[in-house]
Amino acid sequence: MKWILLSIVVCATVLADLLQSREMKRAGEQGVNARGLAKLLRLIGSRLPLSIAILFMAISFFAFMALVQREPISFAVPASASQFVLETLLAKFVLHEHLGRKRAAGALLVCGGVVMLAQ
Repeated sequence: MKWILLSIVVCATVLADLLQSREMKRAGEQGVNARGLAKLLRLIGSRLPLSIAILFMAISFFAFMALVQREPISFAVPASASQFVLETLLAKFVLHEHLGRKRAAGALLVCGGVVMLAQ
């Protein structure tokens, strides 16, 4: 059960972050004042992918809560770090972001840590 919950946490988080990143890049920079917040809320309401991203964030949150009820947090938090590896890869290949050597090395280190934790 822990691997199912972990998979849900990772997949839902990755999907939420990718959708959110793509849509916010399309929308451009938003202000952080009251007017900017109102514009951002209208943007969320008008773009289905942002609403779906929020849904995936909620799924990730509740799956993580279920995971930490069953497993020690010393497993749940490091194991869920595999989302960083997936997000790094998808940012390069789906969002066409630049992936430098330091970021690639960091993702590989995280991947190695998750593999060690799983054994």
